[in-house]
Amino acid sequence: MKRIITLLVLTFLFVGCEKNINKGQIQGKIENEQISVVSKIPGKIIKIFVKEGDWVKKGDTLALLDIPEVNAKINQAEGAVTSAKAQYNMAVKGATDNQIKQLEAKKQGLKEQYQFAQKSIQRLDNMLKDSLVSQQTFDEAFAKYEGAQAQYNAVVAELDEAKKGGRIEQQTMALGQQDRAYGALQEVETADKERYVIAPQDMSIETITLNIGELALPGYTLFNGYITNSTYFRFTVPESQLDKIKKGQEMTVHVVYNKKDIKGTVSTIKQLGAYGNIATAYPDFEMQESLFEIKITPLNNQDSKDLITKATVTLKL
Repeated sequence: MKRIITLLVLTFLFVGCEKNINKGQIQGKIENEQISVVSKIPGKIIKIFVKEGDWVKKGDTLALLDIPEVNAKINQAEGAVTSAKAQYNMAVKGATDNQIKQLEAKKQGLKEQYQFAQKSIQRLDNMLKDSLVSQQTFDEAFAKYEGAQAQYNAVVAELDEAKKGGRIEQQTMALGQQDRAYGALQEVETADKERYVIAPQDMSIETITLNIGELALPGYTLFNGYITNSTYFRFTVPESQLDKIKKGQEMTVHVVYNKKDIKGTVSTIKQLGAYGNIATAYPDFEMQESLFEIKITPLNNQDSKDLITKATVTLKL
């Protein structure tokens, strides 16, 4: 019984000493803004250009995907563009030179027939007045005259349309088909570029989730990392201590593992929604108190350049 009591006393003394040691300061963690690089289209990984721990710059190629379907679609889209361009050119330019020559010859022949019929009807009209021909004969000649006139007018209109091109509606329709074909080609070319997985900004590569030969699905995270120059310090503070911290306040953070002091400013103070996000060790607060996350950003990025993420830091309040 005495042994149990002794152990309880030692435990209370240890906890009390521990709280006294941490009294006036809180512990937090070194953090970096995280970033994930995902694939946009499905493809098999055929090459990885980086390894875990590498630092890369914006625009660097991280991996290469094999997408055989894209090559086939590019050929289809290029064929559709060629066809659409030919249709549009034909609608705009109209008939070929040989077709124009044929229509010119046809127009000349019908013009001669029309002129002959016109002269004939004039002669018959005079003869009809002198009763030298019957009305039936005149009417038959007049019908031939009107037929020749109609054929001549038709070939004139046909030749004019052939020279000017198709109707404006036909040209508009052909232009729309051409634009749609170009759009399909651009879409496929964009998909072809997506086989190169590119770094969206300067970052460190922390984890690579797939290996060569594995299939990357759309939206699947291929690389996880931290954004360059995004280091900050995160602390958890109860509302009873908020009077000691103000947004924009300059404070000194102590890095435990290398015993380095870094100056920074309080950039964010926000309430935590869950106790699972507590960053401070040995928190001293009442259960009914709200907890707040304090984010301190270094004044000089060079001071925090080589700090290890998730390492412990302390802050005096």
